[in-house]
Amino acid sequence: MKTKDKKSFSLSMNDENNKKIHSNERREFFKKGLFYSVGLAAASNALASNGANIDPANLPPNIPSWAKIPGKPVEWHPYGQPSAYEHNVIRRSVPFLSPDPMADVAFSPLQDQNGIITPNGLFFVRDHNGTCIVDPNDYRLIIHGLVDKPIILTLEEIKRYPSESRIHFIECPANGATEWRGAQLDSVQFTKGMLSCAQWTGVPLKIILKDLGLKPNAKWALAEGGDASTMARSIPIEKLLDDAMIVYAQNGEALRPEQGYPVRLIVPGWEGNLNVKWLRRIKIGDKPWHAKEETAKYTMLLPSGKAIQYYWVMDVNSVITSPCPEKPWKDVKIGQKIEIQGIAWSGRGRISAVDITFDGGKNWTKARLKGLILPKSFTRFTIEYIWDGKPIYLASRATDEVGMTQPTIQKLKKIRGVEGVYHRNSITTWEVKANGEVHNVQAIY
Repeated sequence: MKTKDKKSFSLSMNDENNKKIHSNERREFFKKGLFYSVGLAAASNALASNGANIDPANLPPNIPSWAKIPGKPVEWHPYGQPSAYEHNVIRRSVPFLSPDPMADVAFSPLQDQNGIITPNGLFFVRDHNGTCIVDPNDYRLIIHGLVDKPIILTLEEIKRYPSESRIHFIECPANGATEWRGAQLDSVQFTKGMLSCAQWTGVPLKIILKDLGLKPNAKWALAEGGDASTMARSIPIEKLLDDAMIVYAQNGEALRPEQGYPVRLIVPGWEGNLNVKWLRRIKIGDKPWHAKEETAKYTMLLPSGKAIQYYWVMDVNSVITSPCPEKPWKDVKIGQKIEIQGIAWSGRGRISAVDITFDGGKNWTKARLKGLILPKSFTRFTIEYIWDGKPIYLASRATDEVGMTQPTIQKLKKIRGVEGVYHRNSITTWEVKANGEVHNVQAIY
């Protein structure tokens, strides 16, 4: 694959074509549910660094001020909190993404995360009618329909079943949708942050369904949430019997309200909206449910004008998180060795390889996978690079264990068009400038 000259790159905020988008056209984009760069300046300011001044008195060989006085008592925060100096590491929403904050997204700061586990306080949030506050004493889960023994379970009864803990990512199918018409947002958080990974603890659903007994014609399940939108999704019974879980804990603690406390469904590797929060009902049937009982599905519009009604699996994907627009190369000297890092994931299984390009796709070099390599989970990758001080066009390309490789945006547009906003897993390219700044661009591969 070859890269055209620099004119072939669409720069995110500086490109003249982006500046000339008429306000009426922007409004039309918004009506279609698309994202824009409106309010980007405010978003960029929110991502600014702490900017703290250095006190020479605290630098070696001096004894720093904090070592001269007693510290805080052991229980100064009964529930631990991050350092005050990490106050900028938070979830954020995009201005004008949604007309209603009750049905919105809070993006996870991928650029500030290490390892493969997203802390609970930073896990991305997608609500359809606000965060539901549920009294666990009043909580009940109903499982009925084509089962031999319908049941109503309390939270404590769910916890009596044999439990498992597994690490899986959850990704909104609209993740990356900002990029289908052109590079829009100078941010890894706002382009890829509808994505997080956690350890989930709960009961494999197949254990409960085996206890209840499925009737021979049981083919589908309707999973319904207990929020004000009664968000519900049809899911094939094969998936529930494979690896779906009813979970009540995340990263070692009870689910938080925004993640579905006290109980949610986890459907590993599939669209985030199927992972129903505040799970209150599972109805087993012989076919998918109609719109009157199932809330509107996330369909995928194709160039032909037809739409795929069910496209569940989140395809192989990756992004470089260091450097990125929020984490530029500051004070990196020519000839200095620096580590490039990122995350890869696939809803079809494990990541098998990640390749890196420094020239916008002309050449690719294999990165090293590090740490745990788990199915339907984050996988970290890294590569060392010696910078010569010249601009580079940096991108990652992941391949999973079933042989699927992350596509270019040009290939993806030919298959899926530009009107739909879902399942956009194309390669993300950063331009690293000579001064170390990093910008979101699109390369012609």
